[in-house]
Order: sequence, then C-alpha cells, then structure tokens
Amino acid sequence: MPVTLVGRARERAELAAAWTAISGGTGPQVAVVTGEPGTGKSALVAAVLGELAPAPVTVLAGQARIHSPAPYDWLAAVLSGRDTRGLRVPAPALAWLAQHDAAPVERFAPGALLRVATRVVRALVGDGPAVLVVEDLHALDPASLNLVAELAAAPGLPALLLVTSRPSADPLVARTLARLTGTPGAIRQHLGPLRPDDVAGVLAQVYPGREVTPAAAREVWQRTGGNAYRLTELVATTAPDDVPALLRAAAPGGEPPAELTAREVEVLVCLRDGMANKQIARVLGISVRTVTVHVSNLLRKTGTTSRTEAALWAVRHTPSAPSLTPRSHP
Repeated sequence: MPVTLVGRARERAELAAAWTAISGGTGPQVAVVTGEPGTGKSALVAAVLGELAPAPVTVLAGQARIHSPAPYDWLAAVLSGRDTRGLRVPAPALAWLAQHDAAPVERFAPGALLRVATRVVRALVGDGPAVLVVEDLHALDPASLNLVAELAAAPGLPALLLVTSRPSADPLVARTLARLTGTPGAIRQHLGPLRPDDVAGVLAQVYPGREVTPAAAREVWQRTGGNAYRLTELVATTAPDDVPALLRAAAPGGEPPAELTAREVEVLVCLRDGMANKQIARVLGISVRTVTVHVSNLLRKTGTTSRTEAALWAVRHTPSAPSLTPRSHP
C-alpha cells in the first residue's frame, strides 16, 4: 500500500517557508538536501512539491543521465518533450542543449553556451513562481553543475532551486555545493536515518489495525539502519497484514554467511541501496557487463532468486556497511 512521508516535519516547514518568500517576490531561493542513498531525499522533494501553496506555476525537473553522461544533461531532461518553438534563442544552440539527434556537430564556446542555457531557463520560468528540481547533483556533468550554480545566483529569478545530492568527494561537486549553500538565504538540509518512532509510523500505515509494539518497531529499525529504502524493500517482500512474518524477515538470518569477494560485497551494498546496473557500473568504475556477472554470482551465493531478494539479504547481513559514492570526474 502507498505510504506517506513520515517525519521530516522540520525540513518540510523550512522548504515551505522558502517557497513563501519566492511567492512574495524575492528570488531565487536555494535549498540543498543531502543524504546517503535511501534516506528519502526524493520522497521529501515529492512531498514538498505536493504541499506548496500557492502551487507552482512551473516545475522544471531533471537529473543526471547515469549512462554516458553528456553536457547539460539536466537541461536536456527539462527540455525533453517540451515545445520550445517560442524560445528566443539560437536554434543550433538550443538543439545542442536539448541533445537532439540532429544537433549541429559544431562546438560552441562554453561561456556563450552557458549564457544561452541560462536564458532558456529564464524563459521557461517566465514570471513564475517556479520550482527547479535538480536530482542527484553528485552525478551531473560539469556543464550542468555550472548551470545550476549560475541559476542560484541569477538576479530576480522567481524560483525555488531545490537540489538533492549525496555527499561527494568529487571536487567539482563539492565546489558546486559550496557555491549553492553560499548564496544569501540558502537552506542546507542533511537527511540522516529515520528514527525508531518514524519506523513505527511507517509500520502503522502498512499494517493498519494491527499492533506493532515499540520493541518490534525498534527491531525493524535496527535491522534496516533506519534507511527508508531498505525499510520499503523489507515491507514489500513481506506478506501484507503479517506482522510476525515481518519480524522474522527483519531478524538476523540463520543461514551461514556467503563467501563473497570484496567486489561482490561492493555490488551487494549497491543493490541494497537500490541502484540499477548502470549506476553500479558508474559507482565502481566497471562495465555494465561485469556488474551483470557479479549480480548473477551474488544470486547464486546468497541463495536468492531476484535483485529484490538479494537486496533484502543485504539488509539482513550488511545493515551497517557504508554506502558507496560515484568515483570522481577524471
């Protein structure tokens, strides 16, 4: 069953206040939400977008393209499927920014292209108020990072720039995050694990009318590390209305530990954190084909039959293993 966002009341109120400032005629407002994989950054953004009052006139949303990233991936995602015929920018540059197949092969000066990209976003925002959603800043290409930082400092842009990112040691990402959080009035939020009472709130939604004791909720919290994604996976693989089955699934497994290689453990942690094969390849710096081989070996060694089961196995056996982040740009 669908579960509404639990907790994060302070973060939601803070973002709502930033939106009120935009609606009052100031802008842009910058909000950066960081957190490890599975902590609920995207869920928080989705909940806030549904609560904003007045509702945004425009929402421009984009994220990194995990496989074969290209310049201005964020803007290309924003422009995808959008009618751009009314935009007063050079057609060749617009086609290049939108990553059209028929885009000219000529190269544009980086500074000139950045100015065109900024003009495109301003035109799409219009009189606003608008929300610009940038998901997974840590995985964006350098051109997109420059554009996001430029938008954060764009005078009079009537928009809330809402950015999510994992913590990153990549110098380009770290520099961009510093630029964003250094803008006047910027909001910086870091999402940690859910608390035991938050987990209890989720379980109360999943099992309405069933008693979930505080001790049971704490047991589930301990086994999932308070990670929202791991909690979701645990609930999704348990029969509905069967609290005892949930507790059995959350309990430490009785099966002997699998003999996994160091690389297989890294892939397993990525599966636990909900990554697709392409994302795993990027994080570990290996090919997608190699990831596929590792996943196949993991299913065999852990005695599981699907990625979801392997992820749940990882929740039971590697709850405290640290999440992995993408390798730095070369």
